[in-house]
Amino acid sequence: MNFKAVVRSVITSIRPGRVIQGEAARHARLAYRRRFSLSQTVFIVTIIFLFLPLLVLILYSFNDSTSMHWNGFSLRWYERLLSSRELWRAFGNSLVVAVTSAATATVIGTIGAIGVNWYRFKLRNYVQTISFLPMILPEIIIGVSLSIFFAGLGIPLGLFTIYIAHTTFNLPFVFLMVMARLDEFDFSIIEAAHDLGASERQTLFKVTLPICMPGIMSGLLTAITLSLEDFVITFFVAGPGSSTLPIFIYSAITRRGGVTPVISALSVVMILGTVALTTLLRNFLKYIAAK
Repeated sequence: MNFKAVVRSVITSIRPGRVIQGEAARHARLAYRRRFSLSQTVFIVTIIFLFLPLLVLILYSFNDSTSMHWNGFSLRWYERLLSSRELWRAFGNSLVVAVTSAATATVIGTIGAIGVNWYRFKLRNYVQTISFLPMILPEIIIGVSLSIFFAGLGIPLGLFTIYIAHTTFNLPFVFLMVMARLDEFDFSIIEAAHDLGASERQTLFKVTLPICMPGIMSGLLTAITLSLEDFVITFFVAGPGSSTLPIFIYSAITRRGGVTPVISALSVVMILGTVALTTLLRNFLKYIAAK
């Protein structure tokens, strides 16, 4: 082999493509060796810890027996779920309170967030601090204080007091999410709208609110979720005949000494409904954000 052939073979062996391929192969080998790293192991264990109870719950909702021993596949607990009037009355109460309190908290929280973000006044910092107190205080303190407050005013406990209580602790979450959206707001758009002759009201409804809509919808959905799941505060402000779904489930468990298969069937239905609703609303929020 002459000198030119030797040089050509050396240059060919160190071409960039081969170097890159060698680097890629080396990184692939390192990634394969680190496939079971500590972080991945912790992640897998956490996922199993979170979702294994749900899988067990779903499985035993189809069990023909009330015990933990599998006696065969059955749908009778779902049939009993559909025929339980008390349960559906409690679910209806929860739904009414959740929607109304979340809507009220969303309106007040959005207006408050826009006002605090737009205007500068002496008590602005105090308003921001006080608005976050329901998020910091333990729920049992809020529940007891609201119960004493309603008793002092002579307001009978019922769905109305639950509505007031849920609106109270939902407000900070809506306020925080709308404020986070407003912090990313480009106020040059507001100035451009004013330069084009738009009034403050037109700017609010045609510019500010559409831009803040993802934060507003996130606050609304968060408020509905928090209201549906709340037990501690509701326990202190609920009256006779105004049981919500969490209180009904708690009463059913305490009366019968454990989780019944009907409650398991109800949990499965709520899990499926939550997944379906979350998927639809996620796509809806993407559509709003894209606009």
